[in-house]
Amino acid sequence: MRICGIKLTHDGGIAVVEDGRLVFCIEQEKLDNNPRYQHIERLETVVAVLAENGLAPRDIDRFVIDGWDGEIQSEFQVLSKGSPITLNGAPYVERDAENPLTAYQGSGLMLDNGVFSYESYPHVLGHVASAYCTSSFAKAEEPAFCLVWDGCIFPRLYYVEPSGVRFVGCLFPMIGHAYAAAGQHFGPYRQELRTGWNLGIAGKLMAYIALGVVHEHIMNVFQELYDYHFAGDTDLAFGYRNNSHSEDALLTAVHDFFDASASRLIAETPEDILASFHAFVERLLVRGMTSTLRGYSVPETRNLCIAGGCGLNIKWNSALRASGLFDAVWVPPFPNDSGSAIGAACCALAGDNGFVHLDWSVYSGPNVSHGKVPPGWQSSACSLKELASVLADNKPVVFLAGRAELGPRALGGRSILAAATSPEMKDHLNKIKVREHFRPVAPICLEDRAPDMFDPGTPDPYMLFDHRTRSEWKDKIPAVVHLDGTARLQTVSRTSEHPIAELLMEYEKLTGISLLCNTSANLNGRGFFPDAAAACEWGCVDHVWCDGLLLTKTGASQFEG
Repeated sequence: MRICGIKLTHDGGIAVVEDGRLVFCIEQEKLDNNPRYQHIERLETVVAVLAENGLAPRDIDRFVIDGWDGEIQSEFQVLSKGSPITLNGAPYVERDAENPLTAYQGSGLMLDNGVFSYESYPHVLGHVASAYCTSSFAKAEEPAFCLVWDGCIFPRLYYVEPSGVRFVGCLFPMIGHAYAAAGQHFGPYRQELRTGWNLGIAGKLMAYIALGVVHEHIMNVFQELYDYHFAGDTDLAFGYRNNSHSEDALLTAVHDFFDASASRLIAETPEDILASFHAFVERLLVRGMTSTLRGYSVPETRNLCIAGGCGLNIKWNSALRASGLFDAVWVPPFPNDSGSAIGAACCALAGDNGFVHLDWSVYSGPNVSHGKVPPGWQSSACSLKELASVLADNKPVVFLAGRAELGPRALGGRSILAAATSPEMKDHLNKIKVREHFRPVAPICLEDRAPDMFDPGTPDPYMLFDHRTRSEWKDKIPAVVHLDGTARLQTVSRTSEHPIAELLMEYEKLTGISLLCNTSANLNGRGFFPDAAAACEWGCVDHVWCDGLLLTKTGASQFEG
């Protein structure tokens, strides 16, 4: 059985699952230097992705489209050979809490001169399926809770077991976009015009709050206004909760909340306000989870999956893991909508066979190529041992290897790597990436050495939890230590077959250091570089390594740090 999952809206993607194995998932932002959050606007895109991977639409047994906005059903406006067509699908949230996994049956999917029927499942259930089916819990056939918190919904808790899924309840009445909206009112991203949602602010705020201090009196203001605007027995709060399906009403309510907050916090610095709001929401999350679980009968083993855009918040993930509420916590590398095409396909599997484990690899994105390298670059074969010497000489390298990683974070497939021993390296990388000075650069570290350098330093292969740099290492690896002493750690097993593992081991032999700086290889506001030529055209790093070939800019100069 070959299933094609399709995410048409932002973070558009196409995934193929065959007999329970993920064959590939191609996110649109990772093709042709496309913008972040790219939609699929033309159905020819689906045909092209299938063809690139040796398939035609007729080779697919079932097409599944991820659901989207709408209480009863969603509607998609797309082009097929230049002509507009309308496709309908499942809504954002399931309509039947007792039977969430209900498919919408559609027709009229026009692909390569053929017309195909398709299924569609609620968007939120795609998050549940992508998180649970890729977890070790599914592999062991153990049940798990699944927290889904997206931009325009309250945090929703589900209970998943191989035989099915049921909705447990909402933890508290705050939409995920409230975090990004805070940045429109306070700090460096403040703006007077507050229309729509900005998908890029939340991650930047998570870095910015390291400049601030959490104050209880600020959190008390947020608590009071949260009760009045969202959670309490006021007419305003009742209206907000009753209009939770209206994006415009939610947007207005959230901005009114922050306008009221600003009038009460005039004397406070924006960094302290945002740090305190982050901590306030974290407290809501843990308390809401504790309260919801208290009234729910569960087996002795408690597992948790986290999905939705808020699953990219490493500090909230870490708070839930440290809460003692769960035995194990799993966050896939694509908790946001970059995993929705996979989730759509997994919903179809679950509809037939229950929630079964998916055989998958994080390196299932587009294949890398050299492309047409521009003039001014010379190339030579380069082993990983030789590349380690380049890095040990304090020279940043664009590292492109095999298939791209899934999700929004560079995990060694489309990375810029550099030595972490120079305190100036972080500033240099931020400068060439056109990023603010407070943005962190992540460490990529051999898994068995991570506990020596970080607390807790537990395995974290997808950069989704917070770790604190141990004091004795802060001066040794300053480029990857964030302003608050933490690090967004990625660990790599020595037994991994990916080239990044061998490179880290070769670098360790040369330097005694088991980690490197790691940041994404991309143009500002764009997805990962699709090939070596794109990295060379960017030209801000003098060395590009691509599957065994080192491209060096003619007249390259060593970074001085």
